[in-house]
Amino acid sequence: MNKNSFDINEVLNKYNFEGHYKEFYPSNHGHINNTFVLEFVNNEGKTVKYILQQINVSVFKQPVQLMENIVRVTGHLHDKVLEGGGDPARETMNVIFTRDNSSYFIDREGRYWRCYNFVPNSYTLQQIENPKMFYNAAKAFGKFQHMLADFPIETLHETIPNFHNTVVRLEDLKKAVEKDDAGRVSTVKKEIEFALKRENDTAVLLNLAAEGLLPTKVTHNDTKLNNVMFDIDTDEGICVIDLDTVMPGLSLYDFGDSIRFGANTAAEDEKDISKVSLDLELFETYLSGYLSAAGNSLNSYEIDYLPFSAKLLTLECGIRFLTDYINGDVYFRAAYSDHNLVRCRTQFALVADMEDKMDTMNEITDEIKKELS
Repeated sequence: MNKNSFDINEVLNKYNFEGHYKEFYPSNHGHINNTFVLEFVNNEGKTVKYILQQINVSVFKQPVQLMENIVRVTGHLHDKVLEGGGDPARETMNVIFTRDNSSYFIDREGRYWRCYNFVPNSYTLQQIENPKMFYNAAKAFGKFQHMLADFPIETLHETIPNFHNTVVRLEDLKKAVEKDDAGRVSTVKKEIEFALKRENDTAVLLNLAAEGLLPTKVTHNDTKLNNVMFDIDTDEGICVIDLDTVMPGLSLYDFGDSIRFGANTAAEDEKDISKVSLDLELFETYLSGYLSAAGNSLNSYEIDYLPFSAKLLTLECGIRFLTDYINGDVYFRAAYSDHNLVRCRTQFALVADMEDKMDTMNEITDEIKKELS
């Protein structure tokens, strides 16, 4: 059975879906899990849709813990939306439980599946079309952080250990350099030096966390634009989706990665690094939207280190690309022989530009903080 095939009758027997089954078709959302839309027609003749996903256990090796995290987080969000007078059917993902009250099922071939509600009258974006959409995405992630500020973090599993531990990422790079399995170290000495010169940066946030100045919170860990659902009529962010990497972490990780991905003037694999820079207007736009929604859920350290987090997460990403290139491209999918090296250089160019603009980034942060206080 290929990846775009499954026994629909097996699925129908697992759930109490509303209405009569009509059809299913693949969804183009995401690149890791296989996703399908199931369509039903209810007694009133209206179409009812559900999202069915096969969990990629090659990437997510602890699917049961992963689903436990998602159920706990979405349940908390559901209650918060209700408290605020909102519509939890639209403003958070909702896991559809099986007939035997499980958040997932295992099919006859041993594959793990789950089901979610389908959010009608919504859409996702693959890239920023205008600053307003970036602002609305920032508000959605800020609201996500705000609603989860009082979540009992001890109940979450760390499904991917050291995911944003930049100290560990740099140690991985050092090990790769020492082994030189692919014989590439001699060609990337400049990039290695760039990373090693910034070793002190890698522990800054971890040290603040160890001192109790940065609290451990629920983090999304994949805060790209396409993980926000937008309302068709208002273009407002409805809810945050794709919670597979939700786990304990620092709020700064999510903000930093959003800027790394969304405020770069060039593509992640742009070969001409002269095109790479931080768009300060987009940085300010996202920061403003994020803080307007996150509000008092962030302490002063979390706010003051927002600019630095953008640099750190970009550095970390560049280190990961460089490590994989040295190892022979064993983790990130590469379209050509030096693809991961190109990605690394793009990230490092963005780090360098952020360093040049850090004073301005800090000034922007201070101004927005004053406006919102």
